[in-house]
Amino acid sequence: MILYHGSREVVEYPEIRKSKFNKDFYFGFYCTQYKDQAQRWASRYGQDGYVSYYEYIPRDSLHYLVFPEMTEEWLDFIISCRRGISHAYDIVEGPMADDTIYNYIQNYMDGKISRAAFWELAKFRYPTHQISFHSISALDTLTFIGSEAVYGSKK
Repeated sequence: MILYHGSREVVEYPEIRKSKFNKDFYFGFYCTQYKDQAQRWASRYGQDGYVSYYEYIPRDSLHYLVFPEMTEEWLDFIISCRRGISHAYDIVEGPMADDTIYNYIQNYMDGKISRAAFWELAKFRYPTHQISFHSISALDTLTFIGSEAVYGSKK
């Protein structure tokens, strides 16, 4: 399977960087199966960037968590990760809480909307996908293939 990573630089050697607790699935290296989504990641804020391509070969020895769709468990897991609570999974895969969904999650976490209201708002979003790698063993499932430049619309 081919996965894509969009960022401001070519990432030949993926790594896990600790920065903020604001990632859906906690600290990790994030990819997607959708090239257009990686292109959006690469050109965020109107900046130029790159989409790096990887061959991904899963390993049975790793600890996976997969959310095929947005569910109550998915929402609870994202809230936990965004609150800075770590987990023991090597790889987590599922829908992405894009900027709009993120705002709905934050509103729910802040008590501004109910869980039912979150689901009503979230159901109209387009499909997204992310797979995050949380250990060195998980990163070893990726083999860099190449990259391409993506041009933003700087204003």
